[in-house]
Amino acid sequence: MRLRQQLLSPSGRPDPGPGRPRAGGHQEWAQPYDGAADQQVITRHLPLVTPFAGLIGHLYDAMFERHPYLRSLFPDSMEFQRVHLERAFWYLIEHLDRPREVTEFCARLGRDHRKLGVQPVHFEVFEHALAEALHRSAGERWTEEMERAWLRMLRFAVAAMVDGAAGALAEPPYWNGTVTAHERRGPDLAVLRVHTAEPFPYQAGQYTRIQSPLLPLTWRPYSIACAPREDGELEFHVRRTGPGGVSDALVARTRVGDPLRLGPAQGTMTLDHDPSRDVLLVAGGTGWATARALIDELSRRSLRRGAHLFIGARTLDDLYDTATLSRLEKNCPWLRVVPVIGEGPGAAADASVADAVARHGDWSGRIAYVSGPPMMVTATAYGLTALNLPPERIHHDPVDGTLPPASGAPRLSAPEAITQG
Repeated sequence: MRLRQQLLSPSGRPDPGPGRPRAGGHQEWAQPYDGAADQQVITRHLPLVTPFAGLIGHLYDAMFERHPYLRSLFPDSMEFQRVHLERAFWYLIEHLDRPREVTEFCARLGRDHRKLGVQPVHFEVFEHALAEALHRSAGERWTEEMERAWLRMLRFAVAAMVDGAAGALAEPPYWNGTVTAHERRGPDLAVLRVHTAEPFPYQAGQYTRIQSPLLPLTWRPYSIACAPREDGELEFHVRRTGPGGVSDALVARTRVGDPLRLGPAQGTMTLDHDPSRDVLLVAGGTGWATARALIDELSRRSLRRGAHLFIGARTLDDLYDTATLSRLEKNCPWLRVVPVIGEGPGAAADASVADAVARHGDWSGRIAYVSGPPMMVTATAYGLTALNLPPERIHHDPVDGTLPPASGAPRLSAPEAITQG
């Protein structure tokens, strides 16, 4: 029997363990899943298990106490892992009333998690650990209703992850690549080119997760800065965010000829095929990589669409790819570029990229693509919605966590990682 069937069948209910009450009977597990109802229950009981740092700590303690071998599947530092699991919990809770979105989100997770060596038994272990963590966190205030809702939510998510993994069996779990070029564009920024041993399928605007052998089991997302090329080479723009992490390894300690691993391409920042709508591109920092790939793709299409690019940087020196910008402006008459500099010579009158976009025109008929620092992405997405651009036509990079949406505002998606290192 497939794991998904086991997960959703009455006999698949895990034993809560010695001394633990069983949450509910068989009949509830056979009924169609009602995410909205569980969302209400989980939200009502959130004070018992928040902040999530305690719940997640208990969860990993329970996992590693019962199955010590699992610790070897995780990186040495668990901090990044804990943060992403917390964000994933918030995402699931906020979107549980829209099962289609959760299903798509978790299917992508399942496809991506194949690179981590996740096996069906690991999902079962995780469920046992979550049940134990809920009990430890809530203590005497633990309720059967709360646990049932949490475990139903988890099973719904896991079923979609299993289906996503099953649908990707024809592709490798990850691709082996070799660094073919490494160019420093500043003390904390590098442009890398990577060639994979096998063709790497992706679309312009997507991203992948990269693992360096300098930090085994640790994966970080980076946008691909080009549309697919005939030679199969990929380009990445990496800014060092601190010492000791993947960005530090890629910027300061990686050389031409070094190996890297790439997870499957992800993301929905891809161009549609509607030539009737012009495109609005908003980029900040290394978010320029995504915008550059989309412009590259637009230039290849026979039906030209007008494109307006706002590119933000703290100073003029932070515009690290000016040669490419100048070439694009010269060769693409359908593209208009508006630099937004925050400080020093050339500083814009607008306080931010979002303000510059709002001041420059009516974007309600466009399709928008926003990439860059989370605060910029959030401010721009909400600003465009206030300017009557429908949320479904605002595409953006994943941002850190989810924000409660205002009326009519777009929901901002969480990073697509639950057990990412």
